[in-house]
Amino acid sequence: MKNRVTGIGGLFFKAKDPKATKDWYKKHLGFNTDDYGCTFWWKDKHGEDCSTQWSPFAEDTKYYKPSKKDFMFNYRVENLVQLLKVLKDEGVTIIGDIEEYDYGKFGWIMDNDGNKIELWEPIDSAFL
Repeated sequence: MKNRVTGIGGLFFKAKDPKATKDWYKKHLGFNTDDYGCTFWWKDKHGEDCSTQWSPFAEDTKYYKPSKKDFMFNYRVENLVQLLKVLKDEGVTIIGDIEEYDYGKFGWIMDNDGNKIELWEPIDSAFL
């Protein structure tokens, strides 16, 4: 498989008070925050609009399970279904089933350090 990960789709981390964290980043670093965090827009090598999401989660979130870490990375991919098949064949632990939304497909894996990794085949135009 030629392209696996094409970029960073998101940085997700636990915060004691997600709203206060979003407010701090908005005030001090100029993040354009909303209920989900902040979306950063950029162009890929083909000139297409792409997004990366920055999101603080509540400390008691179960979204990162089975990882015990306080963060989760989201990576952009081009063909999630094919990539998950390849990763499974390579012995990578797949978590749950693929979920599809109007903004893309999501799948999850575990890395060798026990970090849950979210893989996202995006439809960036859904955010425009």
